[in-house]
Amino acid sequence: MIDENGAQVGIVTKEDAIAKAKAVDLDLVEVAPEANPPVCRILNYGKYKYKQKKKTHQKQHVVQLKELRLRPKTGEHDIQTKIRQARKFLENKDRVIVSMMFKGRERAHTSLGDTILKRIAESLEDIAKVEKDKISDDRRLGIILSPK
Repeated sequence: MIDENGAQVGIVTKEDAIAKAKAVDLDLVEVAPEANPPVCRILNYGKYKYKQKKKTHQKQHVVQLKELRLRPKTGEHDIQTKIRQARKFLENKDRVIVSMMFKGRERAHTSLGDTILKRIAESLEDIAKVEKDKISDDRRLGIILSPK
């Protein structure tokens, strides 16, 4: 038998073990029935069952595709903020699509957006790899980054 503090008491009769458990207002639980003699422990059974359930039901992370949108005229500080946000997503094991949106005459100068996207990919290359390069649409340009 093992008492409530985790100390080994030794071989005890069933009646004595139940009496000791009732004296400290806890439960007597058989933890190793296959052993010879079987091992019992004095503990709070409700708390024990809760911990066992919590061990088996750990939440798993579902990988998501997060999107960050930029424009060619986006300021330097705002780009740094987007890079920090992308880093946070990548550390959380999510994939990130960085989209450069073009309006009007900006569509004639897609090379400006391309250089910004390359700079973002370079600044995140320690934590991410480019999964898909140059996703091109009429009004959008983008890259997909996935965690290493």
